[in-house]
Amino acid sequence: MGSLLILFVSLILFVLAYIFYGRFVADRVFRADDRRVPPSVELRDDIDYVPTNKEVLFGHHFASIAGTGPIVGPAIAVIWGWLPALVWIIIGSIFAGAVHDYAALMMSTRNKGVSIGELSRCMLGKRGRILFLLLIFFSLWIVVAIFGMVMAVIFEMYPQSVFPVWIQIPIAVCVGWLAYRRGSNLTVLSVIAVALMYLSIAIGVNMPIHMPSILGIPPLGIWVILLLVYAYVASVLPVWTLLQPRDYINSHQLVIGIALLALGILLARPEIVAPVINVAPKGAPPMLPFIFITIACGAISGFHALVGSGTSSKQVRSERDVKFVGFGGMLTEGFLGVLVLIAVAAGIGMSVRATDGSVLNGVQAWQYHYSSWSAMQGLSAKVTAFVNGAANMMTSLKIPVRYGQAIIGVLVASFTGTTLDTATRIQRYIVSEIAVESKIKILQKRHPATLFVVLLAGLLAFSQGAGSGALVLWPLFGTSNQLLAGLVLLVASVYLVRERSKAWITIVPMFFMMLFSVWAIIINIAEFTRSGKILLAAISLTMLFFSIWMFVEAVKVAGTKKEMT
Repeated sequence: MGSLLILFVSLILFVLAYIFYGRFVADRVFRADDRRVPPSVELRDDIDYVPTNKEVLFGHHFASIAGTGPIVGPAIAVIWGWLPALVWIIIGSIFAGAVHDYAALMMSTRNKGVSIGELSRCMLGKRGRILFLLLIFFSLWIVVAIFGMVMAVIFEMYPQSVFPVWIQIPIAVCVGWLAYRRGSNLTVLSVIAVALMYLSIAIGVNMPIHMPSILGIPPLGIWVILLLVYAYVASVLPVWTLLQPRDYINSHQLVIGIALLALGILLARPEIVAPVINVAPKGAPPMLPFIFITIACGAISGFHALVGSGTSSKQVRSERDVKFVGFGGMLTEGFLGVLVLIAVAAGIGMSVRATDGSVLNGVQAWQYHYSSWSAMQGLSAKVTAFVNGAANMMTSLKIPVRYGQAIIGVLVASFTGTTLDTATRIQRYIVSEIAVESKIKILQKRHPATLFVVLLAGLLAFSQGAGSGALVLWPLFGTSNQLLAGLVLLVASVYLVRERSKAWITIVPMFFMMLFSVWAIIINIAEFTRSGKILLAAISLTMLFFSIWMFVEAVKVAGTKKEMT
């Protein structure tokens, strides 16, 4: 199968899935009803609860969920071959990820926009809710710390991306103020904003910004500090001032990036140089279960449920919009995952410059990154494989390689930033909910809770010095994220059982995700113990114990009658 055929087959399958399976989920399973008053209207406060046009909300939601996950995941998983990765991206996105995202967003919309953790009280009782909140808190702690670090690494790798990414903030603030306070035409604002963003990329290429060491703190550490300060400010501001407009204009940037990649594939028609299947790459963990853990956001991700129930549900104008935002957002991310896969399976073969200055092509170029698991360890190697492969394909559009690299570098950094500030805001909600349960009044307030979140993330990021500490827990990110997805589907299954609806659409992917997540956690525990990483082994074991306990709680209460909204 050639790269062009992969592109068209994937696109057709995603479109058909949205039209037919999406309609089935919305109309026949959850029975979407626009007569219900959404929380954005009922509880409107113009800070968190803001009725929002579905196109704008799609931009915010999609930009928040499409961080580096759908990029890094396929860029790693291609080492097992392009076919297993492609099959999981397509099947997982349609039958697991899109259903998961829709269910989380719809359940929250029908329950005053509360988080999935709070929803679990209705489904699983008080004990199940506490267990779920603790698991979510831990997952988000890792997300905030790691994505702060990821963005810092990208700034170090691609200094030409620094100016374009930071200039997006004043552009987004202006868009939000003009749209919400002056009633300016959103289409005109979007065109102007995107034009300015791409102009800033040209400036960034010619004016790269290198962060110096300050007070003995290396550049990477300085970037982590600045990014956590930004995350604090962005997460306490009303959503319409920065978070929503930034995500909206970023979504335009991503759509343009997707279009450029798709056109690049169409014109370049790069030959696939990655193997179809590579069951046992040198030094790699087993393909099963780890391919389902490695490709997370590009197929299914528990973090998406936190975004859907944490921010997006507070902005949905009607239940009919949930299909477009939730189901459509996940399928679009799946298509992005396919484009990334083509870039690292085919685009990278067009040209790779080795460290010794030689230029490699074809299979040799692919093997330069993927000859063994150790050859592609580290964030920089994964991101570089995608950026170079994508830039190669964009040369068919007469875009010079250095500008193509800048466009893709800004793309990756921008969406890492949107994930960072959204995760910080959601973590603040979780901290507040735990504080209410624990009767800790100070953490029930917005600013103290947010400060606690960023300080805790900073502590994790700097635990090993200069902001690199977050990478210590990177092996837990995939397993915790996929385990969380399985638990969200568990909550959705209890909801549908009590609603006497077609619960099989969530039960089947729930068992699938729980099986492979638990399998991967057990392997990780054994590996952590063998290598002396006792803390990681203890954390994994605790997560496994809490998850099994929560599953038992769900089985006990699933058949009981309880009033649902």
